[in-house]
Amino acid sequence: MAWLVWLLLLAVAAGLPVMVYNRLVQAQNRYRNAFAQIGVQLKRRHDLIPNLLAAVKGYLKHESETLEQVAQARNQAAASLPAADPASPAALQQLAAAENRLSGALRGLQVQIEAYPELKAAETMQQFAEEMASTENRITFARQAYNDAVMEYNTLRQVFPNNLLAAAFGHRQDAPLLEFDDAAALGQAPQVRF
Repeated sequence: MAWLVWLLLLAVAAGLPVMVYNRLVQAQNRYRNAFAQIGVQLKRRHDLIPNLLAAVKGYLKHESETLEQVAQARNQAAASLPAADPASPAALQQLAAAENRLSGALRGLQVQIEAYPELKAAETMQQFAEEMASTENRITFARQAYNDAVMEYNTLRQVFPNNLLAAAFGHRQDAPLLEFDDAAALGQAPQVRF
């Protein structure tokens, strides 16, 4: 009978590390996948902007500086996306900064468009406005899903007994959250009007 108890303890001792390892890997894969979804939505946003600029270029001939700022911010944001690594806090900060610059440039463009009622009323601009708003909402939801997956991974990594084994399995640090400079703007849905 004693051998049965020892066998049960041995099975638990051998099975616990395997369970911890598998759960950590699953959680890590979930947050990496969630980050990849952010990338898909940001790429969609970056791909829409050249078409938007082409549509407003004729109306905003005198506002070429604004158009150039949007184009430059878009190019910087698009360039920072492939380098973004969800395990690197510095890379996530660079991505967030580039996307913040792009959002600011788009707000400047929006102000310029407001001055042209005929442009605002154009069917093409209304379609762009709808598409941009939809894309911004998708980005917001993808960011939330990523931060939720990161929180799940970090919690799993930090709780007992996982914290005793996580470092041995290569999970030495918490995954960084994707944080933004303007926390107040995160609480509201983005408003894109043309």
